[in-house]
Amino acid sequence: MRSKKNGIWNKTLNARGETIFELPSFRDSAKKRRCLIHIDGFYEHHHFDDNTYPFFISRKDEKPLTLASLWSEWTNKEDGSHWNTFSVVTTEGNPLMSNIHNNPKLKGPRMPLILPEELENDWIEPYDENLWDKGQKKALEELIQSYPEEELKAHTVARLRGKEYAPNISDISEHIIYKELIF
Repeated sequence: MRSKKNGIWNKTLNARGETIFELPSFRDSAKKRRCLIHIDGFYEHHHFDDNTYPFFISRKDEKPLTLASLWSEWTNKEDGSHWNTFSVVTTEGNPLMSNIHNNPKLKGPRMPLILPEELENDWIEPYDENLWDKGQKKALEELIQSYPEEELKAHTVARLRGKEYAPNISDISEHIIYKELIF
């Protein structure tokens, strides 16, 4: 059962902003359960010469990033336990992310939907059935934009998986130079 849960988790970790209002797995949360997640930065892998290289992406001004997200509750039918989960909404990658997020298995670069501080409350505005088709849904769709490249910075970091990965250490986001990586 664990592998089935992991499979579902992996498929719902991210939610493509362009389809959250249509897909059954996200539609209800996109209407009624939007949330914000504040982070220092996030990691993406760059593919080069049959290897992957992790990058840490953050704001240039060192302030936290605010990710538009969706949350959900579900009940495990086997044991009756309740789970609260979330999915990070993604959008098309900006030019910086186009250089980094180049997974050949995916269609184009993606990035989390990062909201400027002045738009955070717009994302979590409560659902109003009377306003949904009169502009509330459209206003949310207009928020689904790439974050400006000039406000972000990125650098390579130590391996985040495999034998070389050193989990749960404070300097995991420190800059590491890979001589073979031309970037």
